[in-house]
Amino acid sequence: MKKFAALMIAVILALSCFAFAEEESYTIGIAQFAEHGSLDNCREGFLAGLAEEGIVEGENLTVEYQNAQADTSMATTIASNFVANGYDLICAIATPMAVCAYNAAEDAIPVIYTAVSAPEEAGLTDGGNVTGTSDELPVAQQLATIRAMLPEAENIGILYTVGETNSLVQLETYKELAGDYGFTIVESGVTSGADIALAVPQLLPQVDCLTMLTDNTVVQYLEVVLDETDAAGIPVFGSEIEQVTLGCVAAEGLDYVALGMQTGRMAARVLKGEANAADIPYETIEESALYVNTAACEALGVTIPEELMARATDMAE
Repeated sequence: MKKFAALMIAVILALSCFAFAEEESYTIGIAQFAEHGSLDNCREGFLAGLAEEGIVEGENLTVEYQNAQADTSMATTIASNFVANGYDLICAIATPMAVCAYNAAEDAIPVIYTAVSAPEEAGLTDGGNVTGTSDELPVAQQLATIRAMLPEAENIGILYTVGETNSLVQLETYKELAGDYGFTIVESGVTSGADIALAVPQLLPQVDCLTMLTDNTVVQYLEVVLDETDAAGIPVFGSEIEQVTLGCVAAEGLDYVALGMQTGRMAARVLKGEANAADIPYETIEESALYVNTAACEALGVTIPEELMARATDMAE
C-alpha cells in the first residue's frame, strides 16, 4: 500500500511538473510595419525585455516574426494570420501595424504595441485588450537644438505620409511650437515611398533644413532624402539615433532599444498572467538624448555649439 501511495505521489508530481512546463511555454507573433533601424531596434529590445523577465526565445518562447514592408494590406494579413494561429500575444511595432493587429484581434488575443507616437489618436486607448509604449517626440527640445545649430534659419521642411496618424499628430505639434523658436513649418505630404523622390526636390528650395518625424514610410526612404539634401547643402535633423548614424546632422531622439525593452517587460506581465493588457496604461519613454554626426555637420558647414556638444553623443565616431 505504501509503495502504491508513493507511486501515486510520484505520478502526481510528474504531471504537475509537466503542466507547469506547459504553462510556462509561450508562442507569440511579432508584427513589424516597416524595415528600418528604429523599428528593428524596437524588436531587438522587446525580446531583450522579455528575456530580462525569464521569457527567452529558443527556451520557453517561440516567436514568429513578419514584416509588412510598409504595406497596410500586408499588415492586415499578417495580423489576421497571427490571430488565426491562436498565439498567446501579438507584439505590433509602429502605429499602422498596431491598429491592424488590434482590429484583427478583437480582444481575443492581447496586443502589445511599441513605437506608436499617438496611441489615443490611433484609437488604441479605448479599453480593449491592448497596451504598449509610445515614442512621442521631444519636439520642443528638437526645435531648440535646430535654433542653436542654425541661428539664421527661418523655414523647416517636414515630409510626412498623409495616411499615418502618428505623423499627422507630430506635424501639428511642430506647427504649434515652431513660432516659439522663430520658425515656420513648410510641409509636404506623400502617399507612398514612390512620391518621396519627387517631393524632396520641390521642398528644398523653400527651406533651410528638414526635420524628420517618426514617419515609417519616409524613414524607410531616408537614404533617398539624404542624397537630395546633401547635394543641395541642406541639413537634415533626425528623430532618433539610427537616422543620425545614417547621415542626419543631429537629433534630440529616443533610444529605441530601451523603448523595446520597456515594452517587453510589459508583455512579460501579460504572458505570466500578472495583469491583463486592458488594465495596463500605455507608457511613454521619458528620456531623450542628443545625438550628433560631426562628419555630416562638417560636410554641410554646420557648427555645433559647445554647450550642445558637451552633452551630445557623436555617431560619426
